[in-house]
Formats: sequence, C-alpha cells, structure tokens
Amino acid sequence: MLSALEPTNCTVCCCTLANKILMVVFMVFLIFAILFGNAVTLAVVLGTKHFQTPQGYLKASLATADLAVGIFVVPLSVYAELSILINGSTPEWTMLNSRDVTFHPCIFIGPMFAGCTFVSITTIFLLTIERSIAVVKPLHKEAVITKRRTTVLIVLSWVGSFLLAVTPILFSQDINLEYNSCSRMCNYALGGNGFPSQAWNVLLLFPAFDFTLLGGTVVINIISFSSIRQHSKRRKHLVEADCQTTTKPTFSDINAAKTIGTLTLAFTASFTPIAVFVVGNVIGNEWCNFSFFAFWILATNSCWNVIIYSARDQKFRHRAQQLLSTPLGRTEDST
Repeated sequence: MLSALEPTNCTVCCCTLANKILMVVFMVFLIFAILFGNAVTLAVVLGTKHFQTPQGYLKASLATADLAVGIFVVPLSVYAELSILINGSTPEWTMLNSRDVTFHPCIFIGPMFAGCTFVSITTIFLLTIERSIAVVKPLHKEAVITKRRTTVLIVLSWVGSFLLAVTPILFSQDINLEYNSCSRMCNYALGGNGFPSQAWNVLLLFPAFDFTLLGGTVVINIISFSSIRQHSKRRKHLVEADCQTTTKPTFSDINAAKTIGTLTLAFTASFTPIAVFVVGNVIGNEWCNFSFFAFWILATNSCWNVIIYSARDQKFRHRAQQLLSTPLGRTEDST
C-alpha cells in the first residue's frame, strides 16, 4: 500500500532463478485463489434470497474489494516479475514516478490497493456494528438495520476509502507512486532525499486510520461477546426455571457475530506487519525483506474470507457446494 523510502539495495530472498520462479508461481496461485473465492462469495450472496440481507450486502462489498485486488493489483506484480525473468531487466515503467508526464500503471494500482484495503477494514467495522446491534438489541435489529441504510453506508465507505487512498499524492508533493523492488508492488514513496514533516504526517495517516477502525472493531466485538455470554447465562437460568424469553438474539445472529470476530482477527493479523513496516520506514529503516512479506501477507487476506465463511456458516457452505456441484448453480437454497 505504501512505502516511505525507496530502497537502495533489495535483499529479499528471491535473487536466484528458482526463488524468482517460485515467487511468480505463488503470485499466480494467489490470483486464482482470490478470484475463485470471492466469485463464490458473490454468487452465494447475490444469487440466494436467504443471503440478500444487510449483512449479505456488506459481505458482497468486502468480496468486491478483495476481487479488485486479484484483478488489478496482483496481476501487475506478476507482469513485472515475468518481464524481469524473460528480459533480464526491470520494465521501464517501473522506474518512473507519478510526477513524470508518461503514464504508468502505479498511478492507478497504488491507490487501488490502498483503497481496497480501506474498504475492507471499513466494511468489517460496519459488519461488526451490524452484528452488535443484532446481538445487543435484537428487538431493534430490523428497525435500525435496513437494506437502504446499509447500501448508503457501503457507497460512503467506498467513496471515503478511495479519497483517503489518493490523499498522499494530492496533499504532499514529496510523495510519489513507484514500483517497489522489495515489496514487488506499487507503493507510495518519497520523491526527494529528505523527509519533510508534512510527508511524515501524511504517510502515518494510513496506519492511524486503519488501527482506529480496528481498535473500534475490537471494542465492539468485546461488547458483543460479553452480551452473548450474558445471554447464555440467562438462557441457562431460564431453562432451569422452565421459563422462556423473546428478547434473546437468535443462534444465527450469535454465530454471525463470531464469524465477524474471526474476520477481525484475520485482518488485524494481516495488516499489523504493514503498520509496523510503515512506522519503521518513517523513522528511517528500509527493511526490504520484511516489506515483501508484509505486503504479500496483506494481499493473501483477500482470499481468506470465503474460507472463514465456509468454516463458520453451514448455510453458506451448503449453498457454495450447490453452486460448485450444479451446472450454473441452478439449485436454489430454500432455507
């Protein structure tokens, strides 16, 4: 997503031909995993009435952002690395920066990766709020969480995320977009030799935004799980007293809250190395090896969502199996 300094000596462990080939194979495999997994998610959510809910819309938004990473971001890295393998030299466009007249892909791909990352964390935050309301205030769920409101929030999250993604090149002349030879991705980088305080503040805006949302997401998840625990204790007492209550969250709501909690943990684990790298870069560390693993750990997060859904949601898993086993997915899930 971003890199504060342009490395002068890439020491990432891909110098031998075998390692370079393995790296390209990994990238190609990742493309297919992202495309397949998120295409299945979109097919399940958009093609099944049961999943056409506010939560389903948010999952579709998350899958779309991940799908964009597999369509635009990773293939450019594959193209660049294949060019190096075939021609033995770095493609000319990777040496250009965003201030040059000649257009190069990083002007588009850099903000695309950053914007999709922001959309992902924003969507997970919205999913957490939606599940929290369903668990804490089950009687108010349908009145508060509507498809219309969810759609508006999704549109705002996409617009806001991509506006934030282009902030570095709009508000700082010292920051450019370049193809980073360490991370093997289009990153934000300094165009000059110094490190002005304004550029420092702009670059740290990204991890600050993400960790603010991640922190809020964790807090809301804690509140939801505390409520689930209280409901479980209350239900146990009511069963012992042979009573019933109508205000408890459903099993589906509780299971969905746990699924969103798993998504939060997965995204936090994948984004934390990037945040550490950016902060280290700002204070002057290049960390070439670390940058490669940090950025690609974040990229692999784009194919984990469908695995989490399949593991946590039996209805999702059943519908996905139907789609994969039936031609054109004609069998409709009746539940």
